[in-house]
Amino acid sequence: MNFHRGRGREEPEINLIPLIDVLLVVIIFLMLTTTYARFSGLEINLPTADAAERAEVPNEIEVAVSATGQVAVNQQPLQNTEVRFISEALTRAAQGRADPLIIISADAKATHQSVVDVMQAAQAAGYPRISFMTQTQSH
Repeated sequence: MNFHRGRGREEPEINLIPLIDVLLVVIIFLMLTTTYARFSGLEINLPTADAAERAEVPNEIEVAVSATGQVAVNQQPLQNTEVRFISEALTRAAQGRADPLIIISADAKATHQSVVDVMQAAQAAGYPRISFMTQTQSH
């Protein structure tokens, strides 16, 4: 007996709709789980200084930067922390001395921008000699 007699020969079909759905889900998953970083992260261990106490130099200006970004020049807090105001304070603190050493003492949690602002202010005031105060590591 021929059971297929009345039926025409049907071409097998591949249903693409479920395949497209699965591929879209995979693409969305990959987009969500992939991290697009412009900069790779670096683990930085800052150096500590084991040097002896530094000698007091009369031709230096100490600039302190707090964790909140407040700036003090020779222990005199500044009301405005813009570069031009810091530069003016450095010029006043130099009192006409030639080429003073600017010592920046920044809190460990101070923003990088606030330290860079102090460096720009020193450059604007014409004081290229800059040093950073470190904390000695206790054993």
